[in-house]
Amino acid sequence: ERLYDFYDSVKKVGIPEFEKAIETIQNWQKQIMNSFGYELHNGYIEGINNQTKVIKRNAFGFRRFDRFRKKILLHHQYKHIQGQMA
Repeated sequence: ERLYDFYDSVKKVGIPEFEKAIETIQNWQKQIMNSFGYELHNGYIEGINNQTKVIKRNAFGFRRFDRFRKKILLHHQYKHIQGQMA
């Protein structure tokens, strides 16, 4: 109820930037509220993605994709069995 009161207050002020922010919050309201209700998040995966992007930026010298892939897998501690890579 207080959230909807806040929406109304922002609309009464009439600042376009705030109205756009409220519109975004309303579009994602269900997901935002669920993030407070559940302890699930994708932080671990986002961390892996970030580390992989750093490796990619630093690995511009790799000419073969298979070596680049092995470098990423090695960094993330995945076990590699020769001949089973796709």
